Amino acid sequence: MKGNTFISALGLFAGAQALLRFGCSQLSVQRLDPLVNPGVSPSPHLHQIIGGNSFNVSMDPANHDLAALSTCTTCQFTEDFSNYWTAVLFFRARNGSFHRVPQIAQAGMEGTKGGMVVYYMSDALFDTAQRSKVTAFKPGFRMLVGDVSSKTRDQARKYRQLSYTCMANQASRTPETVEFPKGPCRLGIMANHRFPTCWDGKNLDSPNHQDHVAYPETGTFESGGPCPATHPVKIPQLMLETVWDTSKFNNKADWPEDGSQPFVWSSGDSTGFSDHADYMFGWKDDSLQRAMDGHTYVSAPMLKTQTIAQQNKCTVRDMVNENFDGWLDKLPGDNMVM
Repeated sequence: MKGNTFISALGLFAGAQALLRFGCSQLSVQRLDPLVNPGVSPSPHLHQIIGGNSFNVSMDPANHDLAALSTCTTCQFTEDFSNYWTAVLFFRARNGSFHRVPQIAQAGMEGTKGGMVVYYMSDALFDTAQRSKVTAFKPGFRMLVGDVSSKTRDQARKYRQLSYTCMANQASRTPETVEFPKGPCRLGIMANHRFPTCWDGKNLDSPNHQDHVAYPETGTFESGGPCPATHPVKIPQLMLETVWDTSKFNNKADWPEDGSQPFVWSSGDSTGFSDHADYMFGWKDDSLQRAMDGHTYVSAPMLKTQTIAQQNKCTVRDMVNENFDGWLDKLPGDNMVM
């Protein structure tokens, strides 16, 4: 499979151990959010979702075994029935109309329908030692990173590593910014979501879906800082990468007359500071823990894989009857641009 060829080559380049990196095709694009708005259909803004096909309007935490509820997954590793989702990026043209920005696969994963690249790691991405022991998430575990109401840099700083990369090509990973890039990006904009890496060891969720997890006491996950006493259990660094094909909208004649950047999240945010992502754990049995303990790089021979064609076949039905393709007069949900 193309993805395996690419990640093997990346492994030789990076020399790292004990991390998973894999692609997931699009499961659905719908105005649903069963974590923040359970049972609400439609939810306030549009999301793009990957993972297991048990995703639905109301995912009761009491019935939390997504691996048992799903019959397929859009992810490369077939034991991963988790669900991951983010807001959707739109282009706002000079005339005020909106167009959904398509997603593109990363190199080696061509053929996936939209989707994201997912990482689970026990240490910094390019730390070849990878000595740390991490505790895999438990059935029913859920979390949210970011805040849809953030509109300033200071508000966004609470979330240490939500960022954007203006990509010139598929290898681009720097520089990273906490707001939308100001100018056109040759390939597209990568949205990077890094979740907290410390857990209180007790609660699978919390009312705001954030208080049961925390960042290291100092620095970031990569700096190796200890977990705070309130959240002593080190969990894997979960990271999502989504590449939005903004190259289709690089004609500055279509941008706002004042030259400001034209991209907005489906929530209506034009700054980028409101970036956020949701996660519901759904790995089968102890498969994720075995992968984290296995000290292998990306390929994870203890896990089963499927082809991109098989990933693409996994879908869920449309639960919200709504058009969000083509040119639109307003954002889905009539969200105002702020």
